[in-house]
Amino acid sequence: MTDVRVTEKLTAAAVADVLALATAADEADGVSPLSEDGLLGLRGDVHRHLLARAPGGELAGYAYLNGTSGELVVHPKHRLRGHGTALLAAAGPGELQFWAHGDEPGARAFAEQAGFIRDRVLWQMRRSLDGLPDVPVPDGVRIRSFVPGQDDDAWLGVNARAFAHHPEQGRWTGDDLRLRQAEPWFDPAGFLLAVDPADDRLLGFHWTKVHPAEGGEPALGEIYVLGVDPGGHRRGLGAALSVAGLRHLAGLGLGDALLYVDESNAAAVALYRRLGFEIYSTDIQYARH
Repeated sequence: MTDVRVTEKLTAAAVADVLALATAADEADGVSPLSEDGLLGLRGDVHRHLLARAPGGELAGYAYLNGTSGELVVHPKHRLRGHGTALLAAAGPGELQFWAHGDEPGARAFAEQAGFIRDRVLWQMRRSLDGLPDVPVPDGVRIRSFVPGQDDDAWLGVNARAFAHHPEQGRWTGDDLRLRQAEPWFDPAGFLLAVDPADDRLLGFHWTKVHPAEGGEPALGEIYVLGVDPGGHRRGLGAALSVAGLRHLAGLGLGDALLYVDESNAAAVALYRRLGFEIYSTDIQYARH
């Protein structure tokens, strides 16, 4: 019988157990079961954590919820024993969304059996940082680096407007921003802001990220967040910011860049395809309404 405990705060020992479970799942499936939001949430008090333990006490499964959305993973050696079903039951009735990374048949079968439908598709796209196109910055725009403490509020405002209809990105708060600023990868030099030189008003941004080399895989750059203020849009600004950030990543000696984009975001997908990005992998959000 599965014992599921629900908590708003994980102990250090529980965090270690979750990370060990995630590593085992990554090694078995070839894809990490927890996103950046899931990993950052292990240290915070925003997520609701669900811990499923096998009869011997070993952590057999883990899920978290941020509102009604989250992720769920079962240890490879404990699968097909009801632990995933027990986690769903502990999450409670009503609306739920869980991300499954890699579009695996096992996750698809589990979701369908539990009454979930395929609701969102998130693509990871990649391209080489060689041969980047020339895209000029529009007239009346200057690009500079983000200054922590000075640009926080302006960035949060533009981010909220640019992603007003996005279920996750548009809800970021100052705490979300500060949490990422405290991460080892944060580099304000790679957080590019497009501003009006007349008054330094923020028009758009390209926040880049570097993923360090790991397990024989080379380091990768990322278009972490790219946004343009709908109220201050300048034609071609999104493409110009994209290339400016990619050139910054190339200047660090990186060979390739990635990004994440919703399949349904036709405008963004079209932009990234024009810039030479191609689909690399797929994540699926399964929903119960």
